[in-house]
Amino acid sequence: MEILNAVWVLAAIGAVCAVLLVLASKFMYVPVDEKFPKIRECLPGANCGACGYAGCDGYASALASGEEDKINKCVAGADAVAKSLAQIMGAEFEDVVEQVAIVRCTGNCDATRDKYEYQGLTSCAAAKLVFGGKGACSYGCLGLGDCAAACPQHAITIIDDLARVNFRACIGCGICTRTCPNHLITLMPDVERVIVGCSNHEKGASTHKECSRGCIGCHRCERECPAKAITVKDNLAVIDYDKCIDCGHCQEVCPVKCVHYRDYRGAHRFTPVERASGE
Repeated sequence: MEILNAVWVLAAIGAVCAVLLVLASKFMYVPVDEKFPKIRECLPGANCGACGYAGCDGYASALASGEEDKINKCVAGADAVAKSLAQIMGAEFEDVVEQVAIVRCTGNCDATRDKYEYQGLTSCAAAKLVFGGKGACSYGCLGLGDCAAACPQHAITIIDDLARVNFRACIGCGICTRTCPNHLITLMPDVERVIVGCSNHEKGASTHKECSRGCIGCHRCERECPAKAITVKDNLAVIDYDKCIDCGHCQEVCPVKCVHYRDYRGAHRFTPVERASGE
């Protein structure tokens, strides 16, 4: 009898809970916009925040509710997602400005040196806490791979103590830009062709002592740029992409070779077969 009583008590509790759940589902039901699941299905799920929302759910909810009317904010999904969203929303297609991650440092182990031997966690954030990192240049890449670990596309690798981006794999989500403790990684429209591979704002002599490929602020690129697109600010060359004509002359005249001209097109510009072949 004791066992049967226990069974009946458990059954009664179960029945009461079931009734409460049914009532709760009926009276506490929150209607979901029919567009939301369709929109959410289109988004890549990177939850990178490049759209300005906390994640894909936030962007989808804002579009479905009408709080957001821009269907081209998903950088990670690029034009393919924008086209799908345009069909669902009944809106006109808007082009997405595809972006890629750029490491503004070229100070590999051949160009710079360590100021001490670091022994600790294999983490850039941890190394940064110890006298700004092991490298002689406190502005340079810490080389311990926090960005590579954070990249959802595995588009970043550490080679010769320097982070390098496989542009064909990069979707421009921007997660790595928030991971780098030295803020060396930035996003750039992948239609651009020139970057300054340095972030050091010290005077030229000091920079050159720390890294042979660091910008020395000599103004030569500034003087010779035919479009007047480069200026030296705080001892570092800066490119105005609204003026840049992608001629590549600045790379030719840079005495330390910290200005680079190349094809930076990201993953969205290639077919899967081309992406698999590498840079």
